[in-house]
Amino acid sequence: MTDTPSVANPSRRLWLYGAAAVLAAGAGAGAALWKRHPAGGKHEALDAEFWGKKFEQPGGGELSLQALRGKPILLNFWATWCAPCVEEMPMLDRFFREHAANGIQVVGLAIDQPSAVRKFLQRTPVTYPIGLAGLDGTELIRALGNTAGGLPFTLALTADGAVAERKMGKLEQADLDTWRREFFHG
Repeated sequence: MTDTPSVANPSRRLWLYGAAAVLAAGAGAGAALWKRHPAGGKHEALDAEFWGKKFEQPGGGELSLQALRGKPILLNFWATWCAPCVEEMPMLDRFFREHAANGIQVVGLAIDQPSAVRKFLQRTPVTYPIGLAGLDGTELIRALGNTAGGLPFTLALTADGAVAERKMGKLEQADLDTWRREFFHG
C-alpha cells in the first residue's frame, strides 16, 4: 500500500482552504472593481427618484436631497451601533468643515432608530447634516450598489449627480484625499 496524500492530510487541507480563500478574494476584488468602475469608465447617474428623497432630521426639519443637487456630495450611511461608523464621524466632520466653503457637502443618513440617533448626536455632535433614513435606508443602500447592506457605506457623488465612487467599510483619510482631488476638485 502506498502512502498518497489525501484531503484528510492536515497540510493539504490547509493548502486547499488557502487556495479557495485566494480565489474568493480575487472574485470579490473583481466584483468590487466592476462596481467601482462601470462599463466605459463613466460614472453612474442617479435618477429623479433618488434626488426626490427627503429625510427627517434629528433636530427637526427635513433634509431634501434635491436641495443638494448640483454640488459634490459625500453621502455616508451609518448607525449608532456600528463601531467603524462612529469612528469615522470625527474625520467626516473635519472634512466637511474644511471643504464646505468649496461647495463640498457631507451628508450622513442614519439607518437606526430616531431616538438612538438623537441621543447619540447629543453626546457626539457633528456639523454636517444628518437625515433619519431608518430601516428603509437598508433598501436604499442596496439600490445604490451595496447588495450586502453593510455599514458604513459611503458614496462620492459628483456635482453632476453621478456616483463616482462607492466604499463599504470604514473610510480612511487617504480615501477622502483621493476623492477630493479626483471627483470634488477641491
